[in-house]
Amino acid sequence: MPPSSPRGSAPIREREFHAWLAAHLEAGTGGLLPLGDDAAALTPPEGRVAVLTTDSLVEGTHFLRDSPPERVGAAAAAVSLSDAAAKGATPAALLLALLLPRGTPSKWAESVALGADRMGARFGAPLVGGDTKPSPVRAVVSTVLAWGREDCLAPRTGARPGDLVVTTGTVGHGGWAAHRWTASGSSKVRRRAALLELLRVEPRVYEGVALAPWAHAMLDTSDGLAEASRLLAEASRVRVVIEEDALPLYPALDALPPSERWPAAFYGGDYELLATLPPTVLSRARTAVEKVGRRLTVIGRVDRGSGSWLESAGARHVMPPGGWQPFDAPHRRPK
Repeated sequence: MPPSSPRGSAPIREREFHAWLAAHLEAGTGGLLPLGDDAAALTPPEGRVAVLTTDSLVEGTHFLRDSPPERVGAAAAAVSLSDAAAKGATPAALLLALLLPRGTPSKWAESVALGADRMGARFGAPLVGGDTKPSPVRAVVSTVLAWGREDCLAPRTGARPGDLVVTTGTVGHGGWAAHRWTASGSSKVRRRAALLELLRVEPRVYEGVALAPWAHAMLDTSDGLAEASRLLAEASRVRVVIEEDALPLYPALDALPPSERWPAAFYGGDYELLATLPPTVLSRARTAVEKVGRRLTVIGRVDRGSGSWLESAGARHVMPPGGWQPFDAPHRRPK
């Protein structure tokens, strides 16, 4: 790096970046190998199974060029943590791969790593390794290792007729942020705030651990409740019926007309948990989730049959289109 170059503004160089990580992150202190080795090694707790999940955020599809890099890193870690949460697993370690165009400032990569490490460390999964490679576009790939219980992984295939359908939190937070982003007449300040909201992902890790022992099936609502209910119905070969009046809508959606409210509600980016469980354990499941500070709401049921349905005013309709489809064009999701 030339002496005249300010720290962080110079283009990223792989070995210097790895040296920076080793000096600035506390990762690896609980592992069997130091940060920067060829791999990370952890000892699994007795009686637990490894739960692995990976996800990626790509510039132009999931975040914009001027998105705060620390928020990008935090979101990248959080989306993988959310998938681990949907299996009731306890996070243990985070890996991060950065795919970056040549000339990317080292400060951008450092901020992404810090954001990811801080998010992972909140849930016991510090950044313990990863990789950097040149790429035509910025992308951040996160992998989480978590420990789960073999007897309560709540697979998507586990829903049974007679189950109740429950969700944590509210429905439509991500859709509200996307609406603010795309709304005509939005000021730069409001669009910026909406952009940051789309990158605010709160994985329901503690809720997942609390709910998994009672759930037959569970998944997160990263792609929207409509898409999650369809995936659940298909995997379990059952009919999932969602009751419109029971949905705990994100409060700001009340200000939208119905023609905009429901597309926003089912848009995605909520990162809550959708689960099915027998009615006999509902009270205990609710208590378990409330102990970690969240609310569990019954929003429907599982019947014999097929498909995902929305029930409103006594009538039943096929679940309307919704959910994030990354390969559809044109892309409109600015997250």
